[in-house]
Amino acid sequence: MMNAPIILLKEGTDTSQGRPQIVSNINACQVIADAVRTTLGPRGMDKLIVDGHGKTTISNDGATIMKQLDVAHPAAKTLVDISLSQDAEVGDGTTSIVLLATEILKLCKPFVEDGVHPQIIVRGLKKASKIALAKVKEIAVHVKEDDPSEQRSLLEKCAATALSSKLIARQKEFFSKMVVDAVLLLDELLPLNMIGMKKVKGGSLEDSRLVGGVAFKKTFSYAGFEMQPKKYKNPKIALLNVELELKAEKTNAEIRIDSVEDYQSIVDAEWTILYDKLEQIYKSGAKVVLSKLPIGDVATQYFADRDVFCAGRVPDEDLKRTMKACGGAVQTSVNDLNSSVLGSCECFEEERIGGERYNIFVGCPQSRTCTIIMRGGAEQFMEETERSLHDAIMIVRRAIKNDAIVAGGGAIEMELSKHLRDQSLQVAGKEQLIMASMAKALEVIPRQLCDNAGFDATNILNKLRQKHAKGGTWYGVDITREDITDNFEACVWEPVIVKVNALIGATEAACLILSVDETIKNPKSNYKPPSGLPGQGRRPAM
Repeated sequence: MMNAPIILLKEGTDTSQGRPQIVSNINACQVIADAVRTTLGPRGMDKLIVDGHGKTTISNDGATIMKQLDVAHPAAKTLVDISLSQDAEVGDGTTSIVLLATEILKLCKPFVEDGVHPQIIVRGLKKASKIALAKVKEIAVHVKEDDPSEQRSLLEKCAATALSSKLIARQKEFFSKMVVDAVLLLDELLPLNMIGMKKVKGGSLEDSRLVGGVAFKKTFSYAGFEMQPKKYKNPKIALLNVELELKAEKTNAEIRIDSVEDYQSIVDAEWTILYDKLEQIYKSGAKVVLSKLPIGDVATQYFADRDVFCAGRVPDEDLKRTMKACGGAVQTSVNDLNSSVLGSCECFEEERIGGERYNIFVGCPQSRTCTIIMRGGAEQFMEETERSLHDAIMIVRRAIKNDAIVAGGGAIEMELSKHLRDQSLQVAGKEQLIMASMAKALEVIPRQLCDNAGFDATNILNKLRQKHAKGGTWYGVDITREDITDNFEACVWEPVIVKVNALIGATEAACLILSVDETIKNPKSNYKPPSGLPGQGRRPAM
């Protein structure tokens, strides 16, 4: 008599395992890569993504697209994670890392189907990755930091390379200078949040400007504001977290009074408190008063009469950046306003930019911050400009911290591919085939660059293989002439950390997906709470 099967998992649980599971996971990853494949490189196309609320995003940035895609497949989510980690760590190369991981998986798929154990493949990939990383570090070029002009040109070239694949590629010269200026204005820790990004509709991209200090949009203001001066030289700046307004009681305070005089004294007391605060601010010598909380109409007119500029409801991040740039400290009381807590700058001005008015502080003594004011037509266009500049800023920060660079445009990938092929011949057994697969996988970057530009990829890759075999280390795809060129001479440079991170991330993701041979999906629980308890009728997920 046959034994009845033992049912271990709950009814309805979906399980799939073994070799078909690995193949299915690899196929899912390929679908994800196809979504971002065409965005790579200077001739990459953009994607228009519409979310559930109808908001449209037009982007070329791999991480942004991956984030917007609502990926349901559990294995494919790994690719989303690696592209986001690349974005957080380096800022650029988010599409490359996804393509590389997928190509490694695609070339390992035949081995899985032929019955090679996944752990042997994983071991081969890790070995190949180690060899490739050692080679990158060996051939990387270090630029002398002691020469500021040399360093500046290196940074501009890295920024221009990062921007060449973006929507604003035509203005890359203009923006790469702006990005380098912005990063060099920061202190040695290069904090990203000290670069403000403001968007103003209208005008052309070339009207964008960098303010070597703080700029923010004019806040809501009351009557009397028109009489305030709009420009000061060397003003003292008071930064407050104080409400300068006559307010109705927030709590239900109750005061019982018997006569009109008592009522009058209460009203007078409130006015006296407000005027006392205003007088203390005026006496401190501050010419510009910024507050996180509202500054009312009485205060606005009081300041206007005394030749003082004020702005209330200043966003927290702008107030903090003003403090960092101009010195001083944010005060929660006006009782002890003196020169030690007041900031200062060379020039404060309210200026019209497009259809908006902006408050601009320049010549700040502590100038460790700057603001990029972007101009452009459509909202989506400016958002994509902001994402592109973010990538370039991250690249410049990385290049300052790690001055080693390699040539982009597929040059470094072709060199690593050639090196791995040569090394694989020294290895016996199945690992040789797996290392050769990794070598072939690296060619996906130059191939995709050619495909996206409409070139004959096979022809150009053959030329590149030949050139690298003869020792042309830095030869890569030349997008402008549909040919190959020495990309180091052509100044297509990328920081080494971009490539190192992409190699490590892509190999790890591929190994992770290859080593998963079973997926178990738990169904929703059928548990129902006893009647009379809150939440009845809901079905909590397991």
